[in-house]
Amino acid sequence: MQMRLLARLALATLVVAAPLSLALQSQAAQAADPVTVLTSDFEDGTVQSWGGRSAETLANSTTVAHGGTHSLAVTGRTAAWQGPALSVLSTFAKGTAYTISVWVRMADTSDSARLSVERRTSGTASYDTVVGNTAVTSGGWVNLVGHYTLAYDVDFLSVYVETASTTGSLYIDDVTATYVPAQPIQTDIPSVKDVVTEFPVGAAITGAEILNEHGQLLTKHFGSVTPGNALKWDATEPTENTFTYTQADPLIAYAKSNGLAIRGHTFVWHNQTPSWVFLDANGAAMTATAENKALLLSRLENHIRNVAAHYGDTIGTWDVVNEVIDESQSDGMRRSTWYTITGLDYIRTAFRVAREVLPNATLCINDYNTNVAAKRDALYNLVSQLLNEGVPIDCVGHQMHINVSWPAVSDVEASIQKFATLGVEQQVTEMDVSIYTSSSESYTTPPAERLLAQAYVYRDMFALFREYADDITSVTLWGLADDNTWLDTYPVARKDAPLLFDTVLQAKSAYWGVVDPTKISTTTSSSPSASSSPSASSSSSSSSSPSASASTSASPGTSACSVAYRVTGSWTGGFQGDVKITNTGTAAINGWTLAWTFTGGQTVTQLWNGTVSQSGSAVTVTNASYNGTVAAGGSTSIGFLGSWAGTNPVPTAFTVNGTACAVA
Repeated sequence: MQMRLLARLALATLVVAAPLSLALQSQAAQAADPVTVLTSDFEDGTVQSWGGRSAETLANSTTVAHGGTHSLAVTGRTAAWQGPALSVLSTFAKGTAYTISVWVRMADTSDSARLSVERRTSGTASYDTVVGNTAVTSGGWVNLVGHYTLAYDVDFLSVYVETASTTGSLYIDDVTATYVPAQPIQTDIPSVKDVVTEFPVGAAITGAEILNEHGQLLTKHFGSVTPGNALKWDATEPTENTFTYTQADPLIAYAKSNGLAIRGHTFVWHNQTPSWVFLDANGAAMTATAENKALLLSRLENHIRNVAAHYGDTIGTWDVVNEVIDESQSDGMRRSTWYTITGLDYIRTAFRVAREVLPNATLCINDYNTNVAAKRDALYNLVSQLLNEGVPIDCVGHQMHINVSWPAVSDVEASIQKFATLGVEQQVTEMDVSIYTSSSESYTTPPAERLLAQAYVYRDMFALFREYADDITSVTLWGLADDNTWLDTYPVARKDAPLLFDTVLQAKSAYWGVVDPTKISTTTSSSPSASSSPSASSSSSSSSSPSASASTSASPGTSACSVAYRVTGSWTGGFQGDVKITNTGTAAINGWTLAWTFTGGQTVTQLWNGTVSQSGSAVTVTNASYNGTVAAGGSTSIGFLGSWAGTNPVPTAFTVNGTACAVA
C-alpha cells in the first residue's frame, strides 16, 4: 500500500511540474446573453397578475421599494406557506433552465424566506424548492435567486415566496426570470466514460437531465445514473400503501433505452420519509414500544418489497440504508426515529428483505464524511458487526461531498484501505467538489484560483480511485452540470460550481482534471472578491441568521482568539449553525474547548467536527481528534443542528479554553 501511495505522489508531482495549457476555449462557445421572460417591478401601480396562495391580501405599495418607488405588499398571511404567487404556465418551457430572482423584505419581523414552485399534473401537486431558507428581516432587501428547469408535462405551474416559520407581512419587488439559450455540447472532446474505464462513472439526475442538450451530455460522458430524489420514500410511497413511480419511471426508462446502468437511492433514510411512517396505530408519534417496533418494521418491509419488485433487476445497485452513523454518539449510531424505535433491526430488516426481493443486486450502506477517522471507524464497526451476523451487505458507499481544500487524499485512501479488509465492494456514490471552504463565502462568478484548485482535487481523487480499482467499483457525481446542484441551496443559498461541466454544459478545468490533467487551465474565469452575503448582490440585511443581525456587538474578548457564530438555515422548530474559531495569537492552540450559553432555550441535537455536551443553556464543545491544533492565524469550524421555539437569538459571548474570545 505504501509503495503505491509513493508512486502516485511521484506521478502527481510530475503532472504539477508540467506546463499548464490553456482551456481549449475554441472548443467551447461563449455564453449567449440571457433572455428575460418575466419582469415584475410593480411601477405601474398594480399587482401585475400576482395573487395569494390562500386568503392573504396583495396590494401595490409605496411604503418601501427595492428599485423605483413601488413594491408588492403581502398581508393577512395565516400560514407560513402562504405568500405571493404568479402563474408561469405559459411562460416557462419544458427543458429550459431559468434563473429566477426576487427581492424580499419582511414588514416588521424576521424570518427565513424560500422561493418555490408548485406544479400540478392531473390534479396532483408537487413542490420544488428553488432557493432554500434565507434569512430576511425588516431592515433591508434580500435577493432570492435560484435556478429551475421544468422537467414534466404540467397543467399548473406557479412560482411563489413563502417563509419558514412566521406569518408576518412581507414585501417583494423586482422579480425577473431569465434563461440563457442552450449551447451545443462539445462533441469533439473525450468522453469521461471512455477515458476512465476501470469502473463506471455516473451522474445523479432529475427529470431535467434527460432532456435536450442535458440528455446529450449525460449519454456522451456517463455510463450510469442515480435518480437523486425520485426513488426516495416521499416520492414513491407518500401515503401508506399507495405507491407511485411517476417521478422515477421516466428516468429509469431513459437509462434503459440508452444503455446506462442504474443505482437506486435509497430505501431507508432519516430524511424525506413521510411523517405517517413514524405514527403509531392511533396516529400519535411513535414511542419505543414493542408494538411500535413491529409496526415500523412491517412498514419498512412492505415499502422495500413493493419498490424493489417494481424495478426488479432493472436497477443493479441499491443504497439500502443511508446516513445511519453519528460519530458523536458513544455507539456511533444516529439517533433517528428508525434507531430509537427499532435499534439496529431496521438495518438488518432492510438488507434482509432487499436480498430476498433482489437476489442479484449489489446492496450498499451509504454515508458521508467517511474520510473522517471517527466516522470511518463507527461505520466500519457497524458493517463488521452486521457482516458477522450474516446481514447481506455487499458494498460500502462513500458519498464524497468535499471541497477544494478538504479532505487530504491520504485520509480518503485510509478509508478505502480500511474497508478493503472487510472484503466488500466500495463505491463513490455522491461526489462533488464545492468551490467554497466555509459558509461565510459567496461568489458571483467562480474565481479562477478556486476552479484551478478544484481541477487538481478531481485529478488527485480520480487518480486515487483508479489506483484502487480492485476495491472501487463505481464513481458517481452528484449532478450532471453546475446549472443544477444541491449545493446552490445548502448549507446556504449561493451559487456553487462543484461539477465537471459549467452552467451552459461546457467542460471545465475539473473535467480535464479527470480526463487529461495536462490540459488543466489557469484561465478559467475572472477572480471577483469574496462576499459574506449568501445572495448574488450585497444587501444590508442579507445575513444568514434569522435574527436581525448575524453577529453581535459584544465587547472584544481578552484572549488571542475570535469566534464567529452563524445560523446557516432555519425551519419550524429547528436550525443549522456554524461556529468558526480563529486563533488570532502568535502561538498554536493545542487542544481546545469552546463554550457558550444560549439565551433562547435552544438545544444542540447533533454536532460534527467536535464532541458536544449541554447542561441547561450552557454548551461545551471539545475538539475532534483531527482538528485539535489551530495554528497561529488559522481557524477551525464546527457545524451543528439545533432545536428552538419562539426565538433563536445569537449567543453574545464565547470562551476557548476558559478565556473570553472576541466575537467576529
